Amino acid sequence: MSKNKKNTASRKQPKSATQKTRRGQQRHARQKVESATRDNAQNQSNTSRRHQKPGPNTPQKTEQGRLQNTNAHQKRAHSTLQSPSALNQNAGRNDLWLYGRHAVLSALTNSARQLKRLIVSDRHSNEYHPLLTEIIQHHDLPPVELMPPAQLDHLLPEQSVHQGIALLTKPLPSIALEDACQITSADKGQFVMVLDQVTDPQNVGAIIRSASAFGACALVTTDRNSPPESGALAKSASGALEALPWVRVINLARALDQLSDMGYWRIGLDGYATTDIDKADLGRHLALVLGAEGKGLRKGTKEHCDLTVRLPITRTVESLNVSNAAAIALYDFSRRTNTT
Repeated sequence: MSKNKKNTASRKQPKSATQKTRRGQQRHARQKVESATRDNAQNQSNTSRRHQKPGPNTPQKTEQGRLQNTNAHQKRAHSTLQSPSALNQNAGRNDLWLYGRHAVLSALTNSARQLKRLIVSDRHSNEYHPLLTEIIQHHDLPPVELMPPAQLDHLLPEQSVHQGIALLTKPLPSIALEDACQITSADKGQFVMVLDQVTDPQNVGAIIRSASAFGACALVTTDRNSPPESGALAKSASGALEALPWVRVINLARALDQLSDMGYWRIGLDGYATTDIDKADLGRHLALVLGAEGKGLRKGTKEHCDLTVRLPITRTVESLNVSNAAAIALYDFSRRTNTT
């Protein structure tokens, strides 16, 4: 019996060695799988980091922008992310940001503009690439900087509808009244838009757009109590700010007298006037004068008008928005004086 037990024990020893070998092989296999799993997870993490969209504080390498390839003399596109305060450090005291498709593209083609920085959202780069390619053929542009939309939002005033493009520039140079409003033709009518303390930039921008569309030769406003040139105003003008000369004067009454001496018939738009605009006897060259919403034309301004007229509207509405009233009057004037 003792001999049988000894033989049985001797037969079990090889089996125990085999089990150890198998356990070692299994452990080695598990280690390989775990290592492969870790490597795969690391690769996926790296891939995710490479393809994830950069946030406002995520560093991004400077790369050659597609928009830069359109002209050899253009510098590399700058896509390095910076804080809004850092981005605005290069802006001078009188610099302003223009934004929006029509406002910026029109400014880029205006030779009177001093262009400092041009920024395009990286999300809109394909949209603006062909447009900027065409402009670069005829105009010198600053290097195009690509920027994530969120950072462009922070760079511009709150709630700016920038449409993926912005331009840092200087305000347009001033122009004298006699240069902008000089009558150039005795046969074709000419008219000027004059605003008496209209302060809302969206209204002024919309009036500039309408005045340019109907063929006005200039806009005249007071230097004070009028909005400065701004991104909101330019956006509302939809590119017309670059086409219509904007004259700023210190004394509006004196400017109206000067327009009269130049040959303009001065017509004020006044809700209390007794003559409807379509019944008024118009001269060849007109200066259309509008006041602010609410208070309308000031007394001193009315005294320097040759005639005041009103828009005939129903009693259900007390008055029209000043930019809407301007558009209606401009259409009537352009139709009757053959300015378009």
